[in-house]
Amino acid sequence: MWMMWYLPPRMIVLLMESALETLKGPDSCDQALLQIGINMMAFPGVSHLDSIPLPGQGLPLIQVDSVQRWMEDLKLMTDCECMCILQSKPISLEDDAQSELIPSSQHGPCDHLQLLLKRAWIISTELGRIGQKLDRERWGRVHSLSVRLTCHARSMINEYSIFSRGTSEEMEQFQKLLMEKCSELTAVTERCLHIDDEQVLKSMKPCVNETLSAVGRYFSQLLELALTQEIQVLVRKIDASDNLYTAESTTGNLFSLTQEGAPLCRIIAKEGGVVALFKICRQDCFRCLYPQTLRTLASICCVEEGIHQLEKVDGILCLADILTDSSHSEATRAEAAAVVAQITSPHLPVTQHLSSFLESMEEIVTALIKLCQEASSGEVFLLASAALANITFFDTMACEMLLQLNAMRILLEACADKQRVDTPYTRDQIVTILANMSVLEQCASDIIQEDGLQLLLGMLSEKPMSGSPAEVAACERVQQKAAVTLTRLSRDPDVAREAIRLGCMPRLTELCWVPAERNNSDSVLVACLAALRTLAAVCPEGLPDTDFQQLVKPRLVDSFLLCANMEESFV
Repeated sequence: MWMMWYLPPRMIVLLMESALETLKGPDSCDQALLQIGINMMAFPGVSHLDSIPLPGQGLPLIQVDSVQRWMEDLKLMTDCECMCILQSKPISLEDDAQSELIPSSQHGPCDHLQLLLKRAWIISTELGRIGQKLDRERWGRVHSLSVRLTCHARSMINEYSIFSRGTSEEMEQFQKLLMEKCSELTAVTERCLHIDDEQVLKSMKPCVNETLSAVGRYFSQLLELALTQEIQVLVRKIDASDNLYTAESTTGNLFSLTQEGAPLCRIIAKEGGVVALFKICRQDCFRCLYPQTLRTLASICCVEEGIHQLEKVDGILCLADILTDSSHSEATRAEAAAVVAQITSPHLPVTQHLSSFLESMEEIVTALIKLCQEASSGEVFLLASAALANITFFDTMACEMLLQLNAMRILLEACADKQRVDTPYTRDQIVTILANMSVLEQCASDIIQEDGLQLLLGMLSEKPMSGSPAEVAACERVQQKAAVTLTRLSRDPDVAREAIRLGCMPRLTELCWVPAERNNSDSVLVACLAALRTLAAVCPEGLPDTDFQQLVKPRLVDSFLLCANMEESFV
């Protein structure tokens, strides 16, 4: 009957009149009241009352929705706690306010490090946003973001104090400095809100910039201290682990940290992570953890500090033992090959000083060729061939070893196996090995004997399947290195004549004249021009006169400029 409160008196009277018309005697009063109740229940909302027949008149009823009335009353029944929550959420039309940066509070017992990293990412993002708004002199947004930054910094400190095992005096000092600078940033940006003079605001901008830089600096130092402390705990756990569960969980946590970037890898290497991981790789009771441990080591060795630590603990000798031991699983040997590929990367200058690698190089190269030959998947072949490709850059002796091990035949046969060689990334590794081996004179006869020229011609037509930037770049590398290999091999007249017979020159010419065929790559263009000139020196009649005059006869720079500056005419 509560809904009668929302019905005008006139409507209640009409309902009663409708019920009284149904009375058939003096003892039917109860029936009349029952009919009124039925009418009230049948028409809970006034929007339905227009279907009730009005006795003696056809005027429509005033429609008042009970739900609408309830919502109007609700405006006066606000909840204080809800209002407080709403006040803490800024309402903004800015692009960067579309979603709040709030880390999830649902985490397991070992996820506090991830929570710390999420909070750190949020603070870094806020610092970047403040810098952007400051450049555009959006002082209102600068102040609101500064307040939010202070809240996130305080939350990070409070969260870390909950799960940390105590903080050092140095960390407490940086916590204090960070909060002081955050408060200073909030205060100075608030003062800017009340200044209308643009010249005064511009004069205060350097001060705000300096304070913002100080906040970023103290935040970075505090974060590094916190991460170092947590990584020390993880490394000690790995070093002291005597059961599979502890070793597996701590190694997994360490691997997750390595995926956060090079700075964390440097801290892990500095705090003895490489030493602890190789300790696991030297214990037979942890054999099932070798793949995971080696994968973590490969990630750490993306930085010079990790490679230095690996060499100090005779890690190369341990890797050689794993690769040459056939009792290890293929997955274990593949992950060991990944570590070798990482530490011999030509992009790291420190690899040139791995003196201990030369002592085990023959064993490692032999094991890697065997792994390529026996690989059961494309991933295993890719890791083994990548290690071999990097080693051929590392030392020229490796090319001679590969030639003696009949690597040319093994690699060329693998190219016909789609299960092992199925991506441009793998072909990039193979053609890298061929290009580096082609500096040896003995390599030319093996190339012809194993139909390697036909394979190189196919690599000149390498096309990306997905169009992703990484795959397009890999295809460019394959084309470039295939042309370089042809140039080197064509010093042998027999190879040059065979290459011309197979039709290499028309394809090289097309790559020069048609930028789309080489994805507008200048490096591919230079390699193709060099190959054409080498082949034309042996067989000049293989080129049409026009191409010869424009691609071969002028200086290499002139031919390059002619092909590189070609523009389509839409006239």
